[in-house]
Amino acid sequence: MGFGTAPKKVAPRVPLRHGEGDKDHLTSFGGLAALSLDALSSVAYGPEGIVLVLVAAGSPALLLTLPVTLAIVALLLVLVVSYCQVIAVHPDGGGAYAVGKKDLGAAVSLLAAASLAVDYVLTVAVSLAAGAASLASAFPSLRHHMLAVCLLGLVLITTVNLWGIAESARVLMLPMMVFLVAIFGVIVVGLLRPHPAALVGSVQPVRVSEALGVVVILKAFAAGCSALTGIEAIANGVPTFREPRARHAQRTELMLGALLGTLLIGLAVLIHREHVAPRGGVTVLAQLTAGSFGTGWPYYATNIAVTLVLALAANTSFGGLPVLMSLLSADDRLPHLFGLRAERPVFRYGVVALALLAAVLLVATSAETHRLIPLYAIGVFIGFTISQTGLVRHWYGLRSRRWRTRAALNGTGAILTATATVVFVAGKFTSGAWVVILAMPALMLLFARINAYYRAVGAELDLGPHPPRPQPAASLVIVPVGSISKLTEHALRAALSLGGDVIAVSVHPGPEESAAFRARWNAWDPGVRLDTIESPHRSLVHPIVHYVRRAQQGDLQVAVLIPEVQPRRWRYRILQNQRGLLLATVLRATTDVVICTIPHRLTSR
Repeated sequence: MGFGTAPKKVAPRVPLRHGEGDKDHLTSFGGLAALSLDALSSVAYGPEGIVLVLVAAGSPALLLTLPVTLAIVALLLVLVVSYCQVIAVHPDGGGAYAVGKKDLGAAVSLLAAASLAVDYVLTVAVSLAAGAASLASAFPSLRHHMLAVCLLGLVLITTVNLWGIAESARVLMLPMMVFLVAIFGVIVVGLLRPHPAALVGSVQPVRVSEALGVVVILKAFAAGCSALTGIEAIANGVPTFREPRARHAQRTELMLGALLGTLLIGLAVLIHREHVAPRGGVTVLAQLTAGSFGTGWPYYATNIAVTLVLALAANTSFGGLPVLMSLLSADDRLPHLFGLRAERPVFRYGVVALALLAAVLLVATSAETHRLIPLYAIGVFIGFTISQTGLVRHWYGLRSRRWRTRAALNGTGAILTATATVVFVAGKFTSGAWVVILAMPALMLLFARINAYYRAVGAELDLGPHPPRPQPAASLVIVPVGSISKLTEHALRAALSLGGDVIAVSVHPGPEESAAFRARWNAWDPGVRLDTIESPHRSLVHPIVHYVRRAQQGDLQVAVLIPEVQPRRWRYRILQNQRGLLLATVLRATTDVVICTIPHRLTSR
């Protein structure tokens, strides 16, 4: 009480376990590294997609690169504002799935979930394949080992995400910062130079195959919209942020929108000013990098940074899909194990499932980027359209202040993303997009069948209404024994403590062995009845199972207590008799008895 201060009441502090505090959740800046690399890295192929479409209408059509990019950035602005609204309305995550479920009905929500699931798996495969392809450009000896490089990268990213989302953000922070500095450097230095410092790649003749018109412009717009994939991941992964989660997630979304919009406009201005056209052997971004830095070490450092971030962009899916799968499991549309979390805030079953699906896709396509690209971006734009349409319905139903302005904004976004979706499907259908179109209804059917199973189980178990009051029943505890030992005494003592009748059961190959064991049992006299079974074929499991089946009569509640030896060191467990485990498995599959195992822990081994 010195110095006139009031006595301080100190509450005892209980140490937090992993995942109970904010240390294992994302900050706003950490969310940028963990959930935004997919969107940020798309500047490596989004502007190039616009150029590749426009050049088919002749070199003069390339002048439209900047206007098309500005239209895409306008759509980006609409989507960023919309997803900030989604985060506020659905702070538990889920993005388009949550919006569809609340405002558009079950069928639309399942379409959103299926489209996002497909796109997340494709994001992992495309990112790793693109990164491996870029690496092989710098190191040609790796070209024959692309699949192995992709699978190795997948294992590394999966391992980091199994450890925790916050840990993945810390790992990815440095590559993200190097990438941003490099790309902003390309833009700033390029704008300051009066002419390009160097040219790379071989000249390719421009072959005009289409007339410049609305169709070509729409195709260029849709191709450039591939730069917008990934901005939905933040709204899907809100539960991975620190408290207040919605505010941190919104800040990350706004930072992503500002960075991505600035990068896209800056690169488009450079393309427009330097009249960049496709050249052989290099990407459009590589041409801009050479024009800004020349062909010295900054050029190679920038290309390596782009390669690394393209590969690491797969991490975005690991922050989004496991959360989405947990929400689907909570709605009884996926197995409930996908809703289980480890001590750290990680849905590990979702992480493993995503890794396995991506590995299958990489193996099926031999990690070839050109076979994956036609499948890409369709799913995420279906999700964009659903979230925008759902928000229009939300504002119309709420009719709060300025609801018309918000509904008009989301309605415009829905029309633009729906247009891009139609152009994507029409342009890529025969190139492989039909696989995605078939996969999404198949997933929707899977979700519906799982939900039907859980509803049937719930009806049979009377989940919801109160079941009848439980009534006591006579009980019998059966203890399989093979010898007279401390293990047997331990098991019988536990069985007697459960109440009801207790019977010990022993299996022997013939009458002589049975008589000898019964004599030893009577000499010990544990106060428990012994039944012996003769098995000439020396089978132990099936005679006991048949005995248990015969014991099940009427309302008698039968329990089987199986003793097992538990070594102190795990490496010795394989040396123990595994018949107890086998017996428990067979009883569980063929009877309705209660199965108990009681360990007898060794102290020496």
